[in-house]
Amino acid sequence: MAKTALITGASSGLGAEFARQLASKGADVVLVARDRAALDAVAERLRAEFGVATEVLVADLTTDEGTDAAASRLSDPTRPVEVLVNNAGIGLDLDFAKNDISVEERHLDLHVRATMRLTHAALQPMLARGHGRIINVASVAAFLPRGTYGAVKAWIVSFSRWANAVYRPRGVSVTAVCPGFVHTNFHERLGLPPGQEGIPSFMWLDAPDVVREGLRAAARGTAVSIPSLRYREIVAVVRMLPAPLAARLARTGR
Repeated sequence: MAKTALITGASSGLGAEFARQLASKGADVVLVARDRAALDAVAERLRAEFGVATEVLVADLTTDEGTDAAASRLSDPTRPVEVLVNNAGIGLDLDFAKNDISVEERHLDLHVRATMRLTHAALQPMLARGHGRIINVASVAAFLPRGTYGAVKAWIVSFSRWANAVYRPRGVSVTAVCPGFVHTNFHERLGLPPGQEGIPSFMWLDAPDVVREGLRAAARGTAVSIPSLRYREIVAVVRMLPAPLAARLARTGR
């Protein structure tokens, strides 16, 4: 029987690429996002290209209803999920004081609450079977003073590092993948067309490379993966800087 992977935020960007690469390895996929039309398009492409089974689950993971639906699918003993990719995410303005608090709360719900709930739902059956992989998409922002976006990503990294230490000996690895700026539609959704993000060209990564490295790290049971040498070096340097200077540098781009 083919393995099944559930990917959140699977309608575009890194989520769609995770689905594509997992399907290319023969995994059936459960695609989770809010946009049914976009999910259907991804599912159709994967079926046509790789001949895998696809399932579309329309869910808003900032709501109880949406997280309940995804958690229920993960915990269904008759349809086991061997790989969970917590990828769904949103960006927001870095000026916390100016942001509407309801937007900040939605941001927190998606990155922290949904990640926690779905990881919990997946862990129970994975531990019972003695195997499974959980990939939590974080960001290099986790290592920078970069507003509440950096804060929620830091939570994901800390949570994943702890969970991997505790559950990997029992057969379930948990990996935080921490990319830098990636060529997807993420910044366009923030109202920033390509070329207007304020980010130097050398800092951009390609989604297939990020996902490939993330999947390799998960296969090795690595707790935290920072794709690309350039970003590993950037993180190492920034960690040595005074906090005020690091905060100014972290405001590069959006």
